[in-house]
Amino acid sequence: MTIKEVAAAAEVSLGTVSNVLNRPNMVSDETRLKVLEAIDRLGFVRNAGASLLRGGRARTIGLITLDVRNPFFTELAHGVEDAARDAGYLLFLCSSDEDRAKEKRYLEVLEEQRVNGVLISPVNERDNLLQWLRGRGTAVVLLGRERRDFCSVRVDDMTGGELAAEHLLDLGHRRLAFVTASLAIDQYRIRLAGVRRALARRELPDDACEVVEVGSLGTAAEGRAASDVLVADHPEVTGVVCGNDLLAFGVIAGLVRHGIRVPDDISVVGYDDIELAQQSPLPLTTIRQPTQELGRIATNLLIEEGQRAAAHAHQQIVFQPELVVRDSTKRARRSSTPRRRAPQR
Repeated sequence: MTIKEVAAAAEVSLGTVSNVLNRPNMVSDETRLKVLEAIDRLGFVRNAGASLLRGGRARTIGLITLDVRNPFFTELAHGVEDAARDAGYLLFLCSSDEDRAKEKRYLEVLEEQRVNGVLISPVNERDNLLQWLRGRGTAVVLLGRERRDFCSVRVDDMTGGELAAEHLLDLGHRRLAFVTASLAIDQYRIRLAGVRRALARRELPDDACEVVEVGSLGTAAEGRAASDVLVADHPEVTGVVCGNDLLAFGVIAGLVRHGIRVPDDISVVGYDDIELAQQSPLPLTTIRQPTQELGRIATNLLIEEGQRAAAHAHQQIVFQPELVVRDSTKRARRSSTPRRRAPQR
């Protein structure tokens, strides 16, 4: 079955069928449905390989995340997949694990596959490899990073860190800690800057917030390790801001193991508002990011850039975060130092 037979059955031109297959937004709904009905009736299957041999691009896009195990990126991927499916694209999902060599290999493979574009949370947004990729005709949109010469979609992490710290300060906590994955990752470094901005507004010094940097990706296991540091080295801390929700869950589990009650002794705030934040036995106070919406908007930008090329105007879209108060925070006691208990066995 060929495209000519589809065109004849639908009583349209070859160009119209081609647009339905490759640029459906250029065809009216009525005509597109007529062509799709003919495709279904005739059992036509497009030959994507032939299109690629003619120098075309596959109806696929790539998504490279920092760590697909983190539910934040899983929810992000869900939004990307929804938008890609609606536009008739398939999704390749990759996880760089904050490894530049691994990221580079994924970018090379995606280019070999002639994807229409790549959504990426880059290890380093200044990497020349991104410019190389776009120079070869592959659209690129940055997630969680910003460059004026690329489209980007991110959340205002400065405001997010500030909201988290202000919440604890409003509850009377004056000795804070910021538990974070590697500060080489922009998002964590900017969230810490937001925490410090909140301290400055209350005329509190930077050292009113201890920084506990653990691991590289911000896992629950790293959060548990951070709780050991808090107990051993910072007994004065009564409020903890975590760089993401997984770290927060790990911190809470570790504190409970040390016999410390959350939130009675220490209040904990997460970041992301993954689904488990609301469903956990101790619902987590956290900073909400519009994760799936972020993925959908980024995908639409990517597809538009791939279709319009030189006519496309780069956009830098910034979402605002939201504080969600649940059960892991409460007003500080009058005493600034929480009472420590023997570790539970």
